[in-house]
Amino acid sequence: MAKSFVEIKLFQVKPEKTEEFEAMAERMSAEQAKWDGCIAIKYVKRFYTIDGIEPGNPPRELTKVVKCVKYYSYWEFDTKENYGKAIRLFFDCYRKDLQRLLISPFDISLGYSLPEKEQAAEQQVSG
Repeated sequence: MAKSFVEIKLFQVKPEKTEEFEAMAERMSAEQAKWDGCIAIKYVKRFYTIDGIEPGNPPRELTKVVKCVKYYSYWEFDTKENYGKAIRLFFDCYRKDLQRLLISPFDISLGYSLPEKEQAAEQQVSG
C-alpha cells in the first residue's frame, strides 16, 4: 500500500464538557468515516501516563483533571486531495459546536505515514 495522508488533532476539552464531547465524537466519526478517501478515523481519550513509571511497568492511570481533558483523533486518507475536501466538510459541519467545548482551538498535525517494514524492504529490493 502506498503512503497514506494522516491528520492528528489534539482537543483540549473543558472538564465539564467531556460527556458532550464524547457524544459528539461518536457522531463525527460515523460521518467522517463515510467521506471520500477516508481509510480510518479514531478518537482517543488520554487516560494514562508514563510519568514516574519505571521502564517495563504498565502506565499509571490519571487521577485528576488539570485544566482540561485531552482527546486525540487519528484521521487517515488515501490522498492529501481527499483530505483537503474532507477537512473543509469537517470545519463547515463541526467547528462552531466544537469550539465551545474546548479551552483553546484544536491543534492539527499533518503528514504522510511511513512505510511498514515489509513495504520498505520490498521497495528497497525493487528500487
